[in-house]
Amino acid sequence: MAKRITYFILTNILVLTTISIVLQFVGGYIVDGQIAYGPLLIVSAVIGFTGSFISLFLSRWMAKRMMGVRVLDLNGVLSEEEEAVVEKVHRLARAAGMMYMPEVGIYESDEVNAFATGPSKKRSLVAVSRGLLVEMDEDAVEGVIAHEVAHIANGDMVTMTLLQGVVNTFVVFLARIVAFAVSQLAREEVAPIVHFIAIIIFQIVFSLLGSIVVFAYSRHREFHADKGGADLAGKDKMRHALEMLKQYTNRIQNDEQTAVATLKINGKRKTSLFSTHPDIDERIKRLA
Repeated sequence: MAKRITYFILTNILVLTTISIVLQFVGGYIVDGQIAYGPLLIVSAVIGFTGSFISLFLSRWMAKRMMGVRVLDLNGVLSEEEEAVVEKVHRLARAAGMMYMPEVGIYESDEVNAFATGPSKKRSLVAVSRGLLVEMDEDAVEGVIAHEVAHIANGDMVTMTLLQGVVNTFVVFLARIVAFAVSQLAREEVAPIVHFIAIIIFQIVFSLLGSIVVFAYSRHREFHADKGGADLAGKDKMRHALEMLKQYTNRIQNDEQTAVATLKINGKRKTSLFSTHPDIDERIKRLA
């Protein structure tokens, strides 16, 4: 599970930490040796939402670089299999009422997976793994792609960004309150340094705890994407895709494969607080 959530958590934490370090020197929320909670909340919201929106705008570029995605251009040289993938994505996107077609990509991996990402419906990406095309039949592949197109059509990336912005705001706010309390226990000459270091440490800790909320939303969102996929490709194809995914998951003893967890269709079968996807059996049951 750790590998699957690493990219999502690190991108947000690194952006958040960078902005925090820069704005830390601006100050403005400590007045006469006491915290001014109003200005602190404003600073926290600025840092929190700026961090989440930067992560959103970087999402498509980051996914391509991290996963080694090759964008499939219909004007280029494509195999029949790759042309079929592009055709499926565009057909399902039109069925979903999308005005702009997503970029379509493929990445060379034996894992059976796919993901959708991007800052908007106009600048989205649907990518599938080579393993998905090898392991699954045509109907199952269409079900998987329909699921990913549904994520885009539902605006899941933007909704998650807003949720992450709210979580970030509380993370920054609480980290500074706790860091200020800790700095009051230090000697006066080192208190500013203790305060600065404590902010970074508590911000990372609270970010990890806050991710529980984001992952809970991610699991909730998967049921809606399954329903959307069923509306686009047909319930039989969506159910067939989930059943084939379950068979594949059962064959995997050690899931050490790398992927963009926030929007992958594949997830570990058993659900935990840090799972981005719900139990596959529950997804099949809900779909039925």
